[in-house]
Amino acid sequence: MIHLPFSKLSNVGTTIFSQMTQLANENEAINLSQGFPDFMPDSELLDLVNQFIQKGYNQYAPMGGMIGLKEEIARKIEKSHQTNYHPDSEITITAGGTQAIFTTIATFVKKDDEVIIFEPAYDCYEPTVELFGGIVKRFEMKAPDYEIDWNEVKNLVSEKTKMIILNNPNNPSGKILKENDIQELIKIVKDTPILILSDEVYENIVFDGKEHLSICKYPELKERSLLIASFGKLFHVTGWKIGYCAAPKALTDEFRKIHQFNVFSVNTPIQMALAEYMKNDEHYLGLNQFFQEKRDFLRQGLAQTSFELLNCEGTYFQALKYNKILDKNDFDFATELTINHKVASVPFSSFYKNRLNENVIRLCFAKKQETLERAIENLAKL
Repeated sequence: MIHLPFSKLSNVGTTIFSQMTQLANENEAINLSQGFPDFMPDSELLDLVNQFIQKGYNQYAPMGGMIGLKEEIARKIEKSHQTNYHPDSEITITAGGTQAIFTTIATFVKKDDEVIIFEPAYDCYEPTVELFGGIVKRFEMKAPDYEIDWNEVKNLVSEKTKMIILNNPNNPSGKILKENDIQELIKIVKDTPILILSDEVYENIVFDGKEHLSICKYPELKERSLLIASFGKLFHVTGWKIGYCAAPKALTDEFRKIHQFNVFSVNTPIQMALAEYMKNDEHYLGLNQFFQEKRDFLRQGLAQTSFELLNCEGTYFQALKYNKILDKNDFDFATELTINHKVASVPFSSFYKNRLNENVIRLCFAKKQETLERAIENLAKL
């Protein structure tokens, strides 16, 4: 057997999402761990995909994406955030949000560049930065409120800071950025060359009438930002792996230099179907209410249990604090919950480099009503 001289990511193993899903399958548990819906997407969208396949749209799309889809994205952004991106030169269709994140980091981060992230953090940020020789600087947001101390963030900034990665709304905490957060960020990056990677894949899942403050709404930030979004979250099709990156032309030009050698282009009939489907704004404008009803149902069902329900302002994840139930670290608690009580979750410590344990787990409520009912029934027995 060949001896591998080194591993570029020697400390990286299988993701916690795969681990918990496997554990759920092995124990026939209700899987509220991995963030995917267990219900079908709109049949109209499925029919459109089939129509474009039958019409012969089965070969390579242009590297940057089908122009019709990019025009619909530009229209959506203008309507939602009152700002413009040129569809052809400033929007790139990607193979999901994660590929867009990977390509952004690959494009701009080089050896010894520093990148600031906010934990709890989606698990692809740090290893991708390290893969390209960057150094991760972390700010830990903590339970129960996951607030950001911007003075501490400012202390993380140095002459080597290349990028700040935001995730708004935040997975897993459900926290959204407020106006004060944005204004503090503007102060920090002013008169610097710092870039911003803004992961906004849950932008259309914000609750209680609150507003999603996209990075592109602020000219001082838009000019230095790459905005990442996902159709998987928007239309309940996570397995299609299709998203986009919107950025000023100069940043997009550099992004596409890497994108063309990464995936080159993305699924053609699905792009065509999405372009047609997005012409009806109602297909996504009701998403907030759709998921708020699921969030409220889950919260009401768990209100009388010993779990402490943390605030959920966005995403389709609910954080639960369980310290009144069992004195175990969150990984052990999540494992026991899956095996003995047949509900799979994700321990929050997996979203922190130092495995910060605050006795918090994450549940996904992008599920059928009957799935949530069964999960609530099981959890209420604790």
